Amino acid sequence: MHPIATKIDKPIFHLVGEVADTLNRDCYTVGGYVRDLFLNRPSKDIDFVTVGSGIEVAQGTAKALGRKAHLNVFQNFGTAQVKCRDLELEFVGARRESYRRESRKPIVEDGTLEDDISRRDFTINAMALCVNANRFGELIDLYDGVGDLERKLIRTPLDPDITFSDDPLRMMRAIRFATQLNFTIYPETLDAITRNASRISIISKERVADELMKIMASPRPSIGWHLLKKTGLLKLIFPQLAAMVGVDVVNGRGHKDNFFHTMEVLDKVAQKSNNVWLRWGALMHDIGKPRTKQWDDKIGWTFHNHNFIGAKMIPRIFRDMKLPLNEKMKYVQKLVELHMRPIALVEDIVTDSAVRRLLFDAGDDIEDLMTLCEADITSKNEDKVKRFLDNFILVRQKMKELEERDRIRNFQPPVDGDEIMKLFQLPPCREVGELKAKIKDAILDGIIPNEREAAYNFMLVTAKEMGLEPKE
Repeated sequence: MHPIATKIDKPIFHLVGEVADTLNRDCYTVGGYVRDLFLNRPSKDIDFVTVGSGIEVAQGTAKALGRKAHLNVFQNFGTAQVKCRDLELEFVGARRESYRRESRKPIVEDGTLEDDISRRDFTINAMALCVNANRFGELIDLYDGVGDLERKLIRTPLDPDITFSDDPLRMMRAIRFATQLNFTIYPETLDAITRNASRISIISKERVADELMKIMASPRPSIGWHLLKKTGLLKLIFPQLAAMVGVDVVNGRGHKDNFFHTMEVLDKVAQKSNNVWLRWGALMHDIGKPRTKQWDDKIGWTFHNHNFIGAKMIPRIFRDMKLPLNEKMKYVQKLVELHMRPIALVEDIVTDSAVRRLLFDAGDDIEDLMTLCEADITSKNEDKVKRFLDNFILVRQKMKELEERDRIRNFQPPVDGDEIMKLFQLPPCREVGELKAKIKDAILDGIIPNEREAAYNFMLVTAKEMGLEPKE
């Protein structure tokens, strides 16, 4: 019995083992669950492999657990699932696989435990612990997965070129595991990803997006993006980000490498927040720079309006990458569009009007925007960084004071369009929108307070100047 077996010395593993013994089947817990036992990472999903029908062992397990268990059988795939309280048990028969060039869906046949172990993606996922009574806790580690865990290595059990060509999603998984675990991809394995990068084209964008989301949720997401760049996958799955790589030089003057700057911003945001969509906002905040980059003989490199251009790029990027086209996309779009505003405030005099407009436009996302903007200060000049961050403190204080006094965040003008149309007997038209905008601007500019009576009186005066008279 391997020492790690003490971690599976639990009733559920003995119960599955007893069921397998009754059916005269060898049975093992395998894959990610075993890996996570060594890494002391919690997991409620447990995979079992049996030599023979996994469905029969699942059915026996569900019966032994009684009414508290729920069984799902997937006959076409030869798998079954048993859910019991907060546990999820997956059962499958040992199998071997072969692949066709144009598809990652394998041709599956019954196989031995060795066949099943060798088809797995990485050595750290290719370990098994026996749950049969006479061999309970025996570790099967044909490819030194324990050693690779100790060395913090991602390596394929078999020829990596075959592994990645057969199922190109494994290239993304290698990079994802390296990012999540802060492991190194074995050089031969990394080279094979580079050689097979073009095979990613047969993988659905939804599956790629799933892996990217896990990379973005990792402690240091930049690890994954640097590996995607290094292997050539980045330009295939996210060409707009790949376009940010590199530095152009004119008359001896270059600009910062926008990709490396973005990686620094992304990791700084990740240190502050687990909000994965704020991290996506950090990843894309300068996405418009390649399209707006220009050389000016007087001031050097410019990226005018890159925030507005970048914001317009977001919907297509999300659509192409199969990211959600909902409020998450709009949130990222807002962060990209507004990320220059707080920086402009600290460079200029911080006026009440400018802060009110920032509060109004950012709404409930103002704190996330400030987190992004503070991370965006990546200068090597420590005095400059300190000056900017000190000024951000002043901006935050000004925002707090104005919000407490004027209630600007997410405010709606005290006089709405319906009231304007009714009072002046107007249909929906340009004049209504113009009058609403003037009331809003007057409040944001501090001309009138954010109060009903002041807004109503201002509306009457402004309407008269526009040639409008009340009809009642």
